[in-house]
Amino acid sequence: MTISETPIPDLLLIEPKVWADNRGYFYESYSAKAFAELGVDINFVQDNQSFSQKGILRGLHAQKAPFAQGKLVRVIQGSVLDVAVDARKDSPTFGQHYSVVLSGENHKQLWLPAGFLHGFLTLEDNTIFTYKVTQYYDKASEVGVIWNDADLNINWSEAIAETDFILSEKDLVLPAFNDFNSPF
Repeated sequence: MTISETPIPDLLLIEPKVWADNRGYFYESYSAKAFAELGVDINFVQDNQSFSQKGILRGLHAQKAPFAQGKLVRVIQGSVLDVAVDARKDSPTFGQHYSVVLSGENHKQLWLPAGFLHGFLTLEDNTIFTYKVTQYYDKASEVGVIWNDADLNINWSEAIAETDFILSEKDLVLPAFNDFNSPF
């Protein structure tokens, strides 16, 4: 397993070692030991999974304390453009984002500690997205920012027209980043 730093401190890209042969493949999708060797002590409490067709955009979301979540995200089937926005007020990269394609083929994962807004756009039909979290879901702790915020300038996709994106009603009315009073 290779764990690499991204341009945003504490946001980690994980690339597992995959053993493949004529029967299929095997890989270790999480190792507490590998994370501990990097000084990242994680206690996951819940696994979540979503199934979506192409063009579904979910985000940008987070949960504030005391239910702030760290997330380890990956795709089992299909692919997504995964986006993390640093919402930690004291961070030198506050307001910056990082994006990566996660897919069932590349097996890449992203570790987002608490303090990041998170979202993803499905790039294929029948995409299965899964993530481990460090805190339970709490509706009253939800926070978020509008996906197409001009100041964040996230390039969501060249493969899918923005007019074809499908979002939930709640994601369409989230505030702009400049109007977001970050609790992190």
